[in-house]
Amino acid sequence: MNTTLTPSRYPRRWARITGAGIATLAILAASACSGADTATTAAAPVTPIAGLASGDLSRGADNFYTSDQVTMTPVTFKNQYQMDVTGNLFVPNNLAPGTRAAAMVVGHPMGAVKEQSANLYATKMAEQGFVTLALDTAFWGGSEGNPRNAVAPDIYTETFSAGVDYLRTQDTVDPERIGALGICGSGSFVISAAKIDPRIKAVATVSMYDMGAANRNGLGHSVTPEQRQQIIAQAAAQRDVEFRGGPVEYTGGTVHELTADSTPVEREFYDFYRTQRGAVTPEGATADTTTHPTLSSNTKFMNFYPFNDIETISPRPMLFITGENAHSREFSEEAYRLAGNRKELVIVPGAGHVDLYDRTDLIPFDKLASFYSQNLA
Repeated sequence: MNTTLTPSRYPRRWARITGAGIATLAILAASACSGADTATTAAAPVTPIAGLASGDLSRGADNFYTSDQVTMTPVTFKNQYQMDVTGNLFVPNNLAPGTRAAAMVVGHPMGAVKEQSANLYATKMAEQGFVTLALDTAFWGGSEGNPRNAVAPDIYTETFSAGVDYLRTQDTVDPERIGALGICGSGSFVISAAKIDPRIKAVATVSMYDMGAANRNGLGHSVTPEQRQQIIAQAAAQRDVEFRGGPVEYTGGTVHELTADSTPVEREFYDFYRTQRGAVTPEGATADTTTHPTLSSNTKFMNFYPFNDIETISPRPMLFITGENAHSREFSEEAYRLAGNRKELVIVPGAGHVDLYDRTDLIPFDKLASFYSQNLA
């Protein structure tokens, strides 16, 4: 079913890839419970960084939204590789004692952290009665993994199954009613997880990037084979540098300043990641490295094929939400085309890619709530 709803000052070295640089820059702006350690007090909410431009706060932009209907608690637990995963657990305040609610794991955009978009979605879904868990993907934010900002699609995917591990141990959660929600790049990670984790009973993605196709081909298949080989060669050369003790280089991500030549996509991401609208300095990092993966590891995405065998997720339901004007729309449409039965594509009129990160007047939270209510019954 296809539905339309109505509504350069860096601490380490920086590499700008020539030829495919602009396409790559746009692409990458978008990211076992034994011995789990859960905090027992509610976390203080994250607030906008002072001193930055406000950004475009129209159409209900509210990345730092909090709710007095929900209690947020920071949690830490292990993934299958015994790496620490950090997250925020959101529990509805009106959940009756002894109730086991439906739940979901929520993933942030690629290169971002849980405080960027994921917390907002997790809070809104908790207001609808779900227990939700917003995660930092391995190598990003507070989650473990070195070097920081490394690209490791298999371990990213594992983060979501680890989130399911954790939720299944919670007294407030029905272990047989757990779903997953991925925003931007994490949409491709939750699909990858669901293919091999039948405990994920329903999957939704918002403004999804297929991080594999985006890096192999660019947006609209704009990267040529020659440019791809150039990117691969640069990453391989950087491995040699770092193995010999040289400095880490970063690539892609969101620009730190706009110029007259900045593209519409660059401007779109800048307005979220580099302004008070959505800027966050994650744990263990600086604002200068936010959204930037390491150059030497980024080519690992070229071996990432999340849509292969996507039909095997069926008969578990899938919902793909994208903006009418989103530069990433092609990925949601391709996933919808390839998916098996029980699938739906929702196109939000007038919305771009980043609009669906935080613009509460555009994000179809009611649609998400009804999708999970029906399919995690």
